[in-house]
Amino acid sequence: MLEVKNVTKKYGKLKANDNVSLSVESGETAILIGPNGAGKSTLIKSIVGLLRFEGEISIGGESNKSLSSKALLGYIPEMPAVYDMLTVGEHIEFILRAYRKEDDGYGDELLELFELKDKKDKLGKELSKGMQQKLSICCALVHRPKVIVFDEPMVGLDPLAIKNLKDIFIRLKNEGAAVLISTHMLDSVENYWDTAYIMVNGQLKEKVLNNREDSSLSEVFFAVTKGEEK
Repeated sequence: MLEVKNVTKKYGKLKANDNVSLSVESGETAILIGPNGAGKSTLIKSIVGLLRFEGEISIGGESNKSLSSKALLGYIPEMPAVYDMLTVGEHIEFILRAYRKEDDGYGDELLELFELKDKKDKLGKELSKGMQQKLSICCALVHRPKVIVFDEPMVGLDPLAIKNLKDIFIRLKNEGAAVLISTHMLDSVENYWDTAYIMVNGQLKEKVLNNREDSSLSEVFFAVTKGEEK
C-alpha cells in the first residue's frame, strides 16, 4: 500500500536520506525509529509530499504526487496543524468537504474519543497545544484514509489521549489500513508494531520483524545504533 524506493534527499552536500527503501502493506503497522537527527522526519515529509526528493514513493500503487494517492493518505505531523480561525467543528467539516466525503458521524466519534466534542465551537487558536494535537489527529483520520503516517504523534498528549491513540492504532490495523509511525520513543509503540525500520544518519540500518525471540527491539536498536550516531 505504501512503498518507498531508493529515496535520497539532499540539503546541499548533506544527505538527510540516503537511498532509503521500505514498504508498509495493508493491515500492517510499521515503525520508523532512530535517534534524533537520523532523518526520520525528512523521510516522512517526503512520503506525504512536502519535500522534493530523488527516488520513488507510491501510495496505493500511484505516485505520492497524484491526487488519487493523496485521497488515500492521512498525515499527523509532529507539530499540530490547525487553522486559527476555524472552530473545532469547522475543521471536521472542512476536511470532509475537501475529500468530498459525506458526514457519517465518524468525526463526532473521533471528537468524543479525544474529549473535543464539547469544544466544537472553540477556535483553533483558543485550544491548548495538546488539544490542537488531538484535533490534528481527528482531521487526519476523519476521511478514513487507507495509509496513515504519524510523526511523533504522542508529543504533547495527556495519558488518556495516548491510551486512546494506541486504541486507534489497533483499530486501524484491524480495518486493514497501512500505518507508519515515526518515533524515537520505543516504549510508546512497544506492543503496536509488526515491522520496525531502524534509521541512523540518513540510512536504514536494519529491518526487524516482530517475531524474533532472541532479543527485544530495544536490544536490537541499541546494538544497531551504538557508535553510529554523529
